[in-house]
Amino acid sequence: MTSDEKRPAGDRLTHLDASGAARMVDVGGKPETRRRAQADAFVAMRAETLRLITAGELPKGDVFAAARIAGIMAAKRASELIPLCHPIGLTHATVELDTDAESVQPGIRIAATCETIGPTGVEMEALTAASVAALTVYDMCKAVERGITFEVGLVSKDGGASGAWSVEDSDE
Repeated sequence: MTSDEKRPAGDRLTHLDASGAARMVDVGGKPETRRRAQADAFVAMRAETLRLITAGELPKGDVFAAARIAGIMAAKRASELIPLCHPIGLTHATVELDTDAESVQPGIRIAATCETIGPTGVEMEALTAASVAALTVYDMCKAVERGITFEVGLVSKDGGASGAWSVEDSDE
């Protein structure tokens, strides 16, 4: 018995076969259900950089428009970037950006939401959308600030056999 087979069913690493080699999970026998996931990112920057963004004074143009489109495009291509991620047909993808000048560190909050009807979830698509949107904000702003940082995380998912999960309700 492998160490993975000794784990409780909900804790098994499904991307490993019996010998421990990486594999793509077979989702062919799973029922199609409505699935939704949201990932958020926070892009931290200097107050002056945020001011330039909101004033539309950055040399590369509209940061929000570029990041929104980049995030949506990335969600549609997650399986091309992540080796064992299934290609899925998204039914909906949104990327919303808002400024946050009130936090200890000023910056931009990004919320990426992806939806599908299928046999596998859309967590990777939402995380990819939020990540690429954050990277795009960095790219658009790097001429005025190179020290921009960001964090990305899954906020919630719904659908499938495991049901709903939320970071607010999680003890992980």
